[in-house]
Amino acid sequence: MKKNIVILLIVISNLNGFSQRSKPLNLKKYDVVKLHFGMALGFNKTDALIHNSDKFFQLDSIYSVEGQAMPGFNINIVVNYNFNKYWGVRFLPGLNFGQRNMRYIVYDGSQFYEKIMQIESTYLDFPVLLQLKSKRVNNFRAYIVSGFSYKFDLAAQKKIKEEDKPKIRLNRHVVNFEIGVGTDFFLQYFKFAIEARFITGLNNMIVPDNSQYTTSIESMKNQMFFVTLLFEGSDTDGLGFLSKWFHRK
Repeated sequence: MKKNIVILLIVISNLNGFSQRSKPLNLKKYDVVKLHFGMALGFNKTDALIHNSDKFFQLDSIYSVEGQAMPGFNINIVVNYNFNKYWGVRFLPGLNFGQRNMRYIVYDGSQFYEKIMQIESTYLDFPVLLQLKSKRVNNFRAYIVSGFSYKFDLAAQKKIKEEDKPKIRLNRHVVNFEIGVGTDFFLQYFKFAIEARFITGLNNMIVPDNSQYTTSIESMKNQMFFVTLLFEGSDTDGLGFLSKWFHRK
């Protein structure tokens, strides 16, 4: 995940160099309009940060447990409110579809074998992020975002099929801290952005069930990495009475 962030920062630096050339400004009044709506589409990697319990070395069956990141995708609505041309706040309600695999090394009394648990998550996602934007250079601008999100896992309590047992369950409620970087591109009719965000959970997701699969884990916290494309409206008040009301404020 850190490697992905470094690559994105290098790309942003190169784009900033290209943007120094003088170009006609698109969406000149964009930052004057307080409220903007849009949509976001992206990809994610869903993983888990696992800490073994004190009882781990006392177990006779579980010898190793680790998380394996798997790809997924996101779709969100964008509600962006500008305090001024440098500061704003963003609300992105949406859905995250992901999967994390749990890899156990198990001893059955005669031999070791590998057990892979595929744990799917469908999150109702409610992030609120503060945005700090750089000075606009022609039709380019960089920014950073940081804030918190609440995720509700629709798949956490679904019935486990017999062929998938044993399988651990996760907490439906996940609170996260988020931080990321992005770039805005002001096009003729709308603003396009590409953004990378790292998400780390603040609460324990594991649901104890008295099996060695959960007894071996002290805590398991959400870890996700997003790469998102965002599309936001123009620099006019054509988004209805809400945008006009905020603009007058």
